[in-house]
Amino acid sequence: MLDIKKYDEEHLPGDNEKKEVVSFLYEHLDQYGDVEPDIERSVDYSLNLRKSFGGFILTATDDGKMLGAVVVNGTGMKGYIPENILVYIATHKDARGKGIGKKLMERAISEANGDIALHVEPDNPARFLYEKYGFTNKYLEMRYKREKA
Repeated sequence: MLDIKKYDEEHLPGDNEKKEVVSFLYEHLDQYGDVEPDIERSVDYSLNLRKSFGGFILTATDDGKMLGAVVVNGTGMKGYIPENILVYIATHKDARGKGIGKKLMERAISEANGDIALHVEPDNPARFLYEKYGFTNKYLEMRYKREKA
């Protein structure tokens, strides 16, 4: 039976649980992920372990095996930018297509206080899940990257 657990600044995961979330996301985000230090920083922000606006983490497990995870960071920008950004959502490679991502998305939407933004690559198949839940592409994101000296 799928168990979805929420972590936040009032309900912190243990060190091993936090490491498991970071490792899980690194492995199961595939080409759409980031390096582990960046994932860990986002996890720390969601738990308010670094100066931040908080957020939360959701994990989905079955019989102790992690099958999915979500990281949502608070933005502190109500009104002009959504209050939350869904930074990561991933399902175990062997458990995709079984509704775990859907359950995590529904829970993340219900747990978030306010609107939610997310970034998704145009070729990421998860894009269709997001659209199914009402996420729209309102803006074209542009980024300026500083050259490293």
